[in-house]
Amino acid sequence: MAYYKPSFLVLLCFFALVLFVESKKKSGITVDLFHRDSPASPTYEPSRTRFELLRKSFHRSFTRKSSLRLTSDQRKKKSTTASSSSDSFEGVLTPVGGEYLMKISIGTPPVEQLGIADTGSDLTWTQCKPCTQCYNQTSPLFDPTETSSYRQVSCESPQCSAVGSSSTCSSSNGCQYQVSYGDRSYSIGDLAVETLTFGSSDNEGGESVSFKKVVFGCGHQNDGTFSQTGSGIVGLGGGSVSIISQLEKSIGGKFSYCLTFLDSNSSSKISFGQNAVVSGPNVVSTPLVKKDPDTFYYLTLEGVSVGDERLEYNNNKKASDDYGYGGSTSSGVEEGNIIIDSGTTLTFLPSEFYEGLEASLVKAIKGKRGSDSQGMFNLCYELPSGGGFSSPAIVAHFDGGDVVLPEGSTFVEVEKGLVCLTLVPSQDLAIFGNLHQMNYRIGYDLVNKEVKFLPTDCSKAE
Repeated sequence: MAYYKPSFLVLLCFFALVLFVESKKKSGITVDLFHRDSPASPTYEPSRTRFELLRKSFHRSFTRKSSLRLTSDQRKKKSTTASSSSDSFEGVLTPVGGEYLMKISIGTPPVEQLGIADTGSDLTWTQCKPCTQCYNQTSPLFDPTETSSYRQVSCESPQCSAVGSSSTCSSSNGCQYQVSYGDRSYSIGDLAVETLTFGSSDNEGGESVSFKKVVFGCGHQNDGTFSQTGSGIVGLGGGSVSIISQLEKSIGGKFSYCLTFLDSNSSSKISFGQNAVVSGPNVVSTPLVKKDPDTFYYLTLEGVSVGDERLEYNNNKKASDDYGYGGSTSSGVEEGNIIIDSGTTLTFLPSEFYEGLEASLVKAIKGKRGSDSQGMFNLCYELPSGGGFSSPAIVAHFDGGDVVLPEGSTFVEVEKGLVCLTLVPSQDLAIFGNLHQMNYRIGYDLVNKEVKFLPTDCSKAE
């Protein structure tokens, strides 16, 4: 496998989602994706070097992995422990936002909001007036008194029940929510229904598509590490209050994305509904496994190949018990042993399994070992003076099909003259990160419970 030296736009794999509706609701919705650190992004930091941006993205991966683990721990504790008080109010711990920005419009008339699009969160919320405690936001706060379609949800409503233990009642019987994040960020506010619009009325000829009575949170107390360019969270997880689940009748429980190497000067795309159907002779399908918490998207990894050598996935039984993995496939591998997450850059593998992968790579690669200054990576090599570096192909063997990890994303130049393996060991959760999802059209089907991978030149995808 030839080493590819990408620009920082290729490597960070965090995108700003700018809605551009390309088709009518009945046939689906397609949205353009832009890297959060590209010049087109409101979060662009032109003063940062490529390696500085890389370090930040890798640190965010480790933080997000820890947050996903905390979320899993808390949900399991709640499922086995009854509440000690009927009026207790404890927020659900949710992963740190998924590093994507998505423009949506809320209300009637529609008001544009810029939120973090997160496949690891369910509830969509935005900062609202009046705000008793809010983080700094560059755009105006959403004002529920200026829209004709805003309705607060009552405590007896099924929508309030769907939020679960993170909800409580106000003195006026209005449902209130509280969401806590792994980095101690939080949002507290009123649960309401509103009209959600994809694409604004002036989006250069694209059609706006609206959905009525979408449940969302109107946050009046919000603080933490949120960027001032964003107004909240857009929940794209698998839970009942996520946009994907709420719009199931309109989009059929389907969404897909195609992540490009952004030095191609082409945007990535995310699609919903019929536009999200992934088909073709080279499609690989793997079951989407139902696990707790249902926010996350679980797949089953049976093994990994390095060149011609295949390594079988041997589950650590204690880890699998702790993190909700249950049944097994015909090969004996436990189902749902890895989370696919678009908000995590790196891929995390169980330590014992990772050690076998690293050993196979060390045998196959000729080069001088090195170490990164941050101590984040286990396997690094110094680049030869000529700049050439090659490694064998790495293939992920999922239940039902094989996915070749994209060339150029398995070893990345993290510091000048040093390339490191972007698969790293984990003592708890296994996560298939977005560096290794590039140039695949990946389709999620929550109705048929499957995820499909189609090798695609995403720079040419429509």
